[in-house]
Amino acid sequence: MRINKYLASCGIASRRECDKLISEGKVTINGKPASLGCEVGDGDEVFADGKKVNLQKNEYYIINKPKGYICSVSDEKGRKTVLDLMPSGVGRIYPVGRLDYDSEGLLILTTDGELAQRLTHPSNEIPKTSLVKIEGIVTETMLNPIRSGIEIEGGYVTKKCKAHVVETNKAYTKIHLTLTEGKNREIRKMFAAIGKEVMLLKRIKIGDLTLRGLDRGTYRKLTKQEIAYLNSL
Repeated sequence: MRINKYLASCGIASRRECDKLISEGKVTINGKPASLGCEVGDGDEVFADGKKVNLQKNEYYIINKPKGYICSVSDEKGRKTVLDLMPSGVGRIYPVGRLDYDSEGLLILTTDGELAQRLTHPSNEIPKTSLVKIEGIVTETMLNPIRSGIEIEGGYVTKKCKAHVVETNKAYTKIHLTLTEGKNREIRKMFAAIGKEVMLLKRIKIGDLTLRGLDRGTYRKLTKQEIAYLNSL
């Protein structure tokens, strides 16, 4: 197995990040510095950042993230992270992608760095659907600029997406929005560009994976079928 895939399978990081560790001379195989592209076989002893690493059985979880938690393994400001919602004793687990502090909903956590890289890489265009609640009335016509791609703060033009109204009244409008990219606070910026403020943002789907049966702040292990599905995306 190639060294970067081996490290990713050990839950160290994504393959790209593992390549960086190797290039920086922080990885050894049997006491010798590893090089990009070298192979790891049975009986080889591998160290990364001075710590011995071993292949492990990867863990996969889905969590219904509440507001007020950040998608990180730690926080220098002392804020709560999604790992605070997980049981003790799990492996070196980390969130796949991000939901901002004020957003909630579906989040995958895993020790599988290779899968995490595939699910988050922009070129793979994994669809993610969110429920967006906007103050006041938003019509289908008003969503056309968002569907077509809209210039947001910073001058970036978003990719085309799917959006449709699922509920509306004088007080608020609920919209289902499906993106294949994930820029920082992108959905909030998209609605700001048409003069609307997001009241609630909840991710409800990644591909066909949903939050069904998960209360806010709870988690469960993914099934073998769900893991196979994510690997197929």
